[in-house]
Amino acid sequence: MIAEAVMAEGTMRIEDLTERFGISLMTVHRDIDELVARGLLRKTRGIVSAAPTSLIESSDVYRVTRQAAEKKAIALAAMQFVEPGQAIFMDDSTTVLQMAAHLPARVPLTIITNSLALMNELKAVRDVSLLGLGGQFYNWCNAFIGRMTTAEIGRLRADRVFLSLAAITDDLVFHQSPEMVETKRAMFDSAAMRILLADHTKFERRALHAMGSLSEFDVVIVDDALPEPHLDRLRRKGINIVLAPLHGTLPGEPARSTIL
Repeated sequence: MIAEAVMAEGTMRIEDLTERFGISLMTVHRDIDELVARGLLRKTRGIVSAAPTSLIESSDVYRVTRQAAEKKAIALAAMQFVEPGQAIFMDDSTTVLQMAAHLPARVPLTIITNSLALMNELKAVRDVSLLGLGGQFYNWCNAFIGRMTTAEIGRLRADRVFLSLAAITDDLVFHQSPEMVETKRAMFDSAAMRILLADHTKFERRALHAMGSLSEFDVVIVDDALPEPHLDRLRRKGINIVLAPLHGTLPGEPARSTIL
């Protein structure tokens, strides 16, 4: 209940949690420490938080509940770039995870991923050859990242990479974790076609470490709630934008996306 409350609010005072659940300060600190150890929350100076900052990314459990409609629309639009027989890198992002439900319609495929959540989603899908990237496991992203992971990626070549990052600033893509940036960049460098999935809120966030420019991607898929000034600027720069509609697409129907 503590985890659910903090994830719903984003950030809460620890004293407020003791009042809400009628438990002692010692008990709430003990429970929060366990949630922190599991990578779900973080605690600083009487405050517990699940929301991301420019320095720390939130857990995948928190992120998967945010912008759910946008992520589903973007994932559906991304499927137009998946063809049977391809080898595809898929990162650990919760947006890319939404593509899993659509992949059985495009088999046979080879999926290469560092995401434990995606591995679990695809492990029983027929005609999907699943290559799991090892390395050091991190609870907060439910994925393997770091030097061992990037070394494995460097020995592979794929037709596509689908990835997402935490923030877009000055038309550069950023993440809070340098290890995550290295892992995503390794996938990027090892794929023939690079596709970024980013909901419109990514343009309102900041993170510390840059991975690259939007102009380096072959395709950037965003939901159609992206403000017009951003769209105009991206168009002027010649960035290949696909708009994923948030409304008017039936379940299982191909996305009526717009390439600008």
